Amino acid sequence: MDSSSEIILDTPYFRIYSDRRIDRLMGTSTVPPGFDTATGVTSKDVVIDGETGLYARLYLPDTASRSDSGDNKKLPVLVYFHGGGFVTQSAASPPYQPFLNSLAARAGLLVVSVNYRLAPEHPLPAGYDDSFRALKWAVASGDGDPWLSQHGDLDRLFIAGDSAGGNIVHNVAMMAAAEGPASSGTVATRIEGVVLLHAGFAGREPIDGETPEWMEISGKLWCFVCPDATDGADDPRMNPMAAAAPSLRKLPCKRVLVCVAEKDFTRPRGRAYYEALVASGWSGAVELFESEGQEHVFFLIKPGSDEAVELMDRLVSFFARN
Repeated sequence: MDSSSEIILDTPYFRIYSDRRIDRLMGTSTVPPGFDTATGVTSKDVVIDGETGLYARLYLPDTASRSDSGDNKKLPVLVYFHGGGFVTQSAASPPYQPFLNSLAARAGLLVVSVNYRLAPEHPLPAGYDDSFRALKWAVASGDGDPWLSQHGDLDRLFIAGDSAGGNIVHNVAMMAAAEGPASSGTVATRIEGVVLLHAGFAGREPIDGETPEWMEISGKLWCFVCPDATDGADDPRMNPMAAAAPSLRKLPCKRVLVCVAEKDFTRPRGRAYYEALVASGWSGAVELFESEGQEHVFFLIKPGSDEAVELMDRLVSFFARN
């Protein structure tokens, strides 16, 4: 057998080869934007950078049009990053459309779902750079995209994501913090809250509750998606608790919600992130929410389950809080 054809990582979602090829076994199908009769939310795709293909799918609830005729109250803006191990899924993937339609409608949010570039065709940090660029585009689009300028309250900005997208949330927030001093108008000063849903973190040494299987998968995956990583899975972008990682005290927001699931392989790292943030001396308010008996990103797979409804209620409460 040709050694370049050797499978180095085989999962139900993708298959990775030693020559950096990938077979995407799911996450490649898409659904178009449009009006959702069940929630009253309208979505559209907006190109941010035609050269790189960076775009966002925006979700606008019908409460926006109703407010235009009344008190003109604008909607908080949520910038969302999809999951998929940095190698699959997109902002147009079928599971995200109903989830974000429901979230936009129930929480009264204008959602900006980012379609960042994927590895291995575009190794990290391309996905981080795209995501940060999209966040800054959303903030600047008060003078650009009409939905954002007419309906978005860009002083109430949230970022959220699931799995790899949860990892992106942390890294984009830290990129915003590193841009410069917190002065009026910067992205960092605009972020009110951060939500990490089953965030994909890892490390070279196991922590309590982490399985050898997940250690192996996460280590191989990280080296594949980020071949220039320093110190393997202890690269600060993959392990926010690594010695070389910037202090979590720098997280530029007022509130954080960390969501984990009892049977999820990412649960130990999610809980460790929560505990590290609490211990860091960060001045904001952090909450941990755990879904009992559930697995990784179950809310996308079983949106009608009791636990998914409970999680949605918690998200709505978090975004609605002043």
